[in-house]
Amino acid sequence: MARPKARELTERELEIMQVFWDHGELTPQDVRDRLAAEGRDLAYTTVATLVRILLEKGFVQQTNDERPFRYQPARSFEEVSGNLVNDLLSRVFGGSTEKLLVSLLDRKKLSKKERETLQRILDEQK
Repeated sequence: MARPKARELTERELEIMQVFWDHGELTPQDVRDRLAAEGRDLAYTTVATLVRILLEKGFVQQTNDERPFRYQPARSFEEVSGNLVNDLLSRVFGGSTEKLLVSLLDRKKLSKKERETLQRILDEQK
């Protein structure tokens, strides 16, 4: 029995979306070329299939009617990343923001800039 399609992004789909978020409207060949420039050499057919899946899932939209087809993000990085963080928070940390933050801060020493950003966010929460 085939596994049902995931509503959210797989690791590879997220990799493709990152290219769209960073560069805007692109063809699948453009996406492949950008990935190759970053050292990630995928076959064109793999990238084209992933873009088609992203279209079907509603993460990208086609912007023209003639070949080569061009696509752009249909969902913003903020929307998608927020949904992924909320899912992680719910499924892994039982909805506890405190547990999530402790887990993050225990694993990585924050830079001065990161500490300042975190303090600003905490100050705004008051």
